[in-house]
Amino acid sequence: MSKIVLQATDELKSAIQRAIEKAQAGKSLPEAEMPPFTIEVPADRAHGDWATNAAMVSAKAFHLAPRKIAEIITDNIVLEGTFFDRFEIAGPGFINFFLNQNFYTQVLKDITSSGGNYGRSDFGKKEKIMVEFVSANPTGPMHMGNARGGALGDCLASVLDAAGYDVWREFYVNDAGNQIEKFGNSLSARYLQIFKGEGAVEFPEDGYQGDDIKERASEFAAVYGDKYVNAEQKEREKALIDFALPKNIDKMKSDLKKYGIEYDEWFLESRLHNDGELTETIQILKDKGLTYEKDGAVWYSATKFGAEKDEVLVRQNGNPTYFTADIAYHRNKFEKRGFSRCIDVWGADHHGHVARMKGAMDAIGLDGSKLDVVLIQLVRLVKAGEVVRMSKRTGKAIQLADLLDEVPVDAARFYFNMREATSQMDFDLDLAVQQDSQNPVYYVQYAHARICSIFKMLASEGIHLRDCTDEELALLTAPEEIELIRHLSAFTGEIVAAAQDYDPARITRYVITLATLFHKFYNTCRVKGENESLAAARLYLCNTVSIVICNVLSMFKISAPESM
Repeated sequence: MSKIVLQATDELKSAIQRAIEKAQAGKSLPEAEMPPFTIEVPADRAHGDWATNAAMVSAKAFHLAPRKIAEIITDNIVLEGTFFDRFEIAGPGFINFFLNQNFYTQVLKDITSSGGNYGRSDFGKKEKIMVEFVSANPTGPMHMGNARGGALGDCLASVLDAAGYDVWREFYVNDAGNQIEKFGNSLSARYLQIFKGEGAVEFPEDGYQGDDIKERASEFAAVYGDKYVNAEQKEREKALIDFALPKNIDKMKSDLKKYGIEYDEWFLESRLHNDGELTETIQILKDKGLTYEKDGAVWYSATKFGAEKDEVLVRQNGNPTYFTADIAYHRNKFEKRGFSRCIDVWGADHHGHVARMKGAMDAIGLDGSKLDVVLIQLVRLVKAGEVVRMSKRTGKAIQLADLLDEVPVDAARFYFNMREATSQMDFDLDLAVQQDSQNPVYYVQYAHARICSIFKMLASEGIHLRDCTDEELALLTAPEEIELIRHLSAFTGEIVAAAQDYDPARITRYVITLATLFHKFYNTCRVKGENESLAAARLYLCNTVSIVICNVLSMFKISAPESM
């Protein structure tokens, strides 16, 4: 909650508690412990700005009907000196309260004084949280799922930061294990084919078929020529991997940076192998009696911790599985680096991995409930009403880099955060580049630009934004003004709710509504031509809207243009 909303909540809670104590002292309520009660915003603000269920939850304690308790509370309540001026009893015993004009005045002053920090809070108490997202396979380009996961993961991290958490962004690079061996095999075959011909060198049946493999092999050949044609297979594969993998990772870094995403760390899986953490983790499970050998492999008794089946930890060939590396990696997050909560953003196809991963944390003596997984549903690209699957540039499946060639980064980051992660979504390529109110990000940016143009126009006439007295701000009483300020007051609470739900889409919905309410206000309430005090107050209100729109967009790393 914002400072003013928090103050108003505390005031109301204290006034209700004092009314109950007064009623108990006067014997109109019996002596009994008052149960906890809530204060919240009702769905229909026409019935009140805030409401409490105090009478409902205390019926059992006081042995009275809720409506009777509500009448007793309101008979004894004193609202003087609070942000509230009246109340009414509704239904079976809810008490609705109405905010006074001073609340709206103080909200505007709080936004103005807080500026770029308005919306931020200490709700998270600096709890140390890691958000791991994208973590795409480095053996090939990033796909559309990574585009959605990147925008959502990065904006979720920003929301958590604004809500007062100590947030760390991380990309986990699978640079070890079977897929890297497959990567080396594939590169080796393409490299040899350059010198011996495609017919002379068989391509691995399970190899990576993409053109990117051919490109990397050609780049390697351009540098080293036929030097590795007659080398040992392992030597040739190692040289190719050492050459190609850093290039792939650098390409990922540059694509994601273009997308507005920068990580605190790119964590290499190979670290777990080289530092012995993977071996340590296997040993922990062995020491706990949670492993057994079967068919030459080492198995983990995953079913003891909620999984549907037991899992292989070490294959017959002695190589640990990806699941084993994942356990070691999450142990590193919690135990070695001290994150109290870890959030993984995964594709929906990994849903079966969630329970076994949480169970594995419990198995090694950590708390699986501290691992949260956000599963992202599929994205369909749509153009001219048709589903698009291929890039015009390459003729292949559309990658993140292709998307950023097609649409502005601002649009991509905003669009991917307009729906909850669990919802499948269509990404309309035409709408994303459209420059009108049908395009949601344009609509929001236009509201900001419109406010800037108002300031410029009035400044040319000698009218400038200035501080206003409480009495001047109290002139903002039109329904459109009150509705707009009320929405501004909810911003901090929306950030906290988005952080709690791991749902940045709450914030895009919030700012779209803010833009709508601003346009509604501006079309109804003239800024220029009113008496000077009212005009100054309305300009002050415009500025607070500008601050909040800017705070949302900067939180999501989206530009807030001053003209469009």
